[in-house]
Amino acid sequence: MEIVVAFLFVVLVLSGLDRMMLWLERRGHVNWRRTARRNLSAEPTAELDSLLMNSAHEPAHQT
Repeated sequence: MEIVVAFLFVVLVLSGLDRMMLWLERRGHVNWRRTARRNLSAEPTAELDSLLMNSAHEPAHQT
């Protein structure tokens, strides 16, 4: 019986957290599950990414 009560408690807590995250999403604070995922390959790359990509293809400088 204790396992059933523990399972119901876990379900209740997870359900409450999901409802809270959906409420925060409606208010514009987070992206939870109702919005579509962004296509990250179509997003512009950061300047740091382009700096790292260019330096990886250049040969090492010898002194």
